[in-house]
Amino acid sequence: MKINWGTGIVIAIVAFMGFILFFVITMTTSHNANHDLVTEDYYKAELGYQKEIDAEKNAQIASTQIEIQKTSEGLMILFPEGYDDTNVKGMVSLYRPSNKNLDFNLPISLSNSHLLIPDNQLLDGRWDIKITWEHEGKDFLHKESITF
Repeated sequence: MKINWGTGIVIAIVAFMGFILFFVITMTTSHNANHDLVTEDYYKAELGYQKEIDAEKNAQIASTQIEIQKTSEGLMILFPEGYDDTNVKGMVSLYRPSNKNLDFNLPISLSNSHLLIPDNQLLDGRWDIKITWEHEGKDFLHKESITF
């Protein structure tokens, strides 16, 4: 049987459509590909976004800024002078973009104006750090991405 050019074009189009359809079905049914949102309650988090903007602005106009340093013991978060454990309340959120199962939150408990996140809690790779705290009735927010 001889295949003419019209039959060849139809076979090529059908093969290409089958190829694309195979990958669409594979990606939508695969459990290896996560199709999650960045946050679970995305729309609820969006409503409080103005408070976040104001808190971030408060942190930027403060006289001294928070510093994040990598040390041999882990990740050291240095608060400015004048901060101690009695007047600071807040949370440090560590978000791992590649795996939401590695995300964790730590309450802020200061000793000597610094907070240490131990090395054994952090895997190598990118981490997004979000530090929210309240000091003397004002809310503050510091966001930073690091590669550990």
